[in-house]
Amino acid sequence: MTPAENIGFVIGGSLKEGLFVRLTVPAERIQEGAFVVIESNGLKFYGLVVNLSLKSYDPRYSQDLITGRMSDKITTLLHNQTLFTEMEVLPVLMQNTGPELGDPNYDPNAIVDRSPIPVKTLPIHQAPVRLATEFDVSEVFKPKEKNGFVIGTTREQGHPVHIDMDKLIQRSSGIFGATGTGKSYLTRMILAGLIQSKQAAVLVFDMHNEYAYGDISPDTDIKAPGLCEKMKKRVKSCALGASAKIAGNQPDFDLVLEYSDILPSDIEMLTRELNLRETTPATLSALVQSFGLNKWFESFKNLTMGEGEGSIIDWARNNNVNEAAALGLYNKLERLFRLNYLVPKLAGPSSIVKIIDYLKNGYSVILSFGEYETDLDYLLVTNILTRKIREEWERMTNEYRNQGGVKPTPLVIALEEAHKLLNREMAGQTTFSTIAREMRKYFVTLLIIDQRPSQIYDEVMSQLGTRISGWLGDDEDIAAVLSGLSGRDSLRGMLARLQPKEEVLLLGYGVPMPIPIRSRRYDAQFWQEILSEDELSETDRQKFREMVFDDF
Repeated sequence: MTPAENIGFVIGGSLKEGLFVRLTVPAERIQEGAFVVIESNGLKFYGLVVNLSLKSYDPRYSQDLITGRMSDKITTLLHNQTLFTEMEVLPVLMQNTGPELGDPNYDPNAIVDRSPIPVKTLPIHQAPVRLATEFDVSEVFKPKEKNGFVIGTTREQGHPVHIDMDKLIQRSSGIFGATGTGKSYLTRMILAGLIQSKQAAVLVFDMHNEYAYGDISPDTDIKAPGLCEKMKKRVKSCALGASAKIAGNQPDFDLVLEYSDILPSDIEMLTRELNLRETTPATLSALVQSFGLNKWFESFKNLTMGEGEGSIIDWARNNNVNEAAALGLYNKLERLFRLNYLVPKLAGPSSIVKIIDYLKNGYSVILSFGEYETDLDYLLVTNILTRKIREEWERMTNEYRNQGGVKPTPLVIALEEAHKLLNREMAGQTTFSTIAREMRKYFVTLLIIDQRPSQIYDEVMSQLGTRISGWLGDDEDIAAVLSGLSGRDSLRGMLARLQPKEEVLLLGYGVPMPIPIRSRRYDAQFWQEILSEDELSETDRQKFREMVFDDF
């Protein structure tokens, strides 16, 4: 089938229900999710195939087997005349193409706005329907500016599909998919494209230590490179803890927190992990009142057991605090007191300040948690760091707008296992929900990566502009990804029937219309295409000169 060949014609439909098309080609040549074009009276309609149905003019012809009872010629004629396939199309965009050359209404001096807009009318009956060509795909998905990133290709013809990086960073976004669908590889590709475009700095919270120096693919047992290995000039690696390593690699620097970095709100956020009591906020408030906001944690840690001077009980009695509550909180916080990445005072510059300085200057930072892979470590460190970042970006933005300062570097915070921080119980206590709701105006957005979107607070999900989803097997997860989107009922089956590998559904603000695609492969060819010659290592340059494109 040639790309411009008509595959059917419109036989009915509405804006609410979509369009119904009678196919003139065999049904097996058309797939759910196919990108189709309908041309009608100077308008071009772009839509997706959302369903295929077998139809007949008379039920007798579909229910009774006629093959073998009549001649092949008569059987074929009956099939063509009485049995057919009906295709349902979800129209999404329309484009004014204007009268064509030769039309009496054609005006060569007329200015026609050819930008695709949301569909507001319908094509005529029997308008021809065809599969989209590469030009059609480019018209819809290729950004006008040089800020597009090829994320994959259409499934039917392999035409490149761009995602608008400028729009991607304007609002928070999400990458979803069941375990094993390749979320981390897809995320690495998108982050690489974002870093290469120089449109934003990226902070990655790498809980599983796979973004900086790569990992071994469980499917191929081949090493897939990390961002620090391929983009050394723009990406810095950071490991949690003094002298820590990332999968045996020496990071650019490490992250160690001072006791003064911890606020009472950081402790309250750990209520579930530490099994804190209802009396905790009152006890924390008394500690701050006694020792000050910057000294309370260290001073509380240095209190002793027993009842003498300088003991926990002595402090509780002198400050009208329940003794059992004070002792209980101390016992709970002992898990934090033992953490090696928490110290009273750093000898050199603050690690947090170092991370923020890198981000402010356009570098991207990947924070690997190394051996600290518990939820407690993840919740504590990410919340402290993002709170500091939020304060700094708000300060810079206010200075930029009120005093004519320098515009802050746009920042994207990539967050793995997002449901641990953005579930209904935690969302209100962390900085991340604030970033999702409010920080867009301060040039900070989230990129959340998760396999259970249904566990993310619906208020946070509603703030996600762009959503990229691989296969999901749970109905609640599918509903969460599609929440708040028009045509979600039509898209539900499409998302559920994606291939488990290398197929994703693009939705939302970063793309003009929903579309299922075959994602790019995270391989040597990807890196050759995305990196400029001066950024390639000598090993890579030699490999590409020899035209070796085996997967990593």
